[in-house]
Amino acid sequence: MVFRDRAEAGRLLAEKLESYRGDPSGLILALPRGGVAVGYELSVSLRLALDVFVTRKLSTPDNPEYAIGALSETGALYLNPEAVEAFRLSHADLETIIDNERQELARRQQLYRHGLPLAPIRDKTVILVDDGIATGATFFATIEAVRKLSPRRLIAAIPVAPLDSLPLVRNRVDELIVIATPEPFMAVGHHYHNFTQVDDAQVLAYLKAARQSESAQTASG
Repeated sequence: MVFRDRAEAGRLLAEKLESYRGDPSGLILALPRGGVAVGYELSVSLRLALDVFVTRKLSTPDNPEYAIGALSETGALYLNPEAVEAFRLSHADLETIIDNERQELARRQQLYRHGLPLAPIRDKTVILVDDGIATGATFFATIEAVRKLSPRRLIAAIPVAPLDSLPLVRNRVDELIVIATPEPFMAVGHHYHNFTQVDDAQVLAYLKAARQSESAQTASG
């Protein structure tokens, strides 16, 4: 299956998550940037609040697309030991990579939330969404971080993923919703007709539109 764009992927996920529509404890947590476009569609369709959870992929300067791990905004760290060994990274190398990503995490937290804290997660039904996973490093780090914040239930919502990554996700969440598991799996973007980059301005626009939609729904009862 090839999605038209992230909006279509979000609408298809919403159909599979219909039972959570209007859940008073429900919260959509989207991974910026691409996941926010998917999360927005879920938020509007399911009438649930939308927030971001900032996690950064860790990679080497020579291989920026290959994830050796990921770091979340709460400090949760996931490392792929095989990748670390393959790239012969020393402790000092890893610290440099992690410190650089900490700076970007802080920038995005300030920008996307205007200095406000992460939405409360304890006892919430959290739907964690991205536009797809490949190695899964970023998603795994996010799951571990969110788990430590004590949600009542954690659901992973993923439009597209490789089959071999799914058992690792399924073992870490209460429920897994995935639409497409193509074989062979290539880059996430190969499974979308339109996979243009989502920039910071668009993330802010999605978050604003989701808040406006939530306010309108509340006002209308």
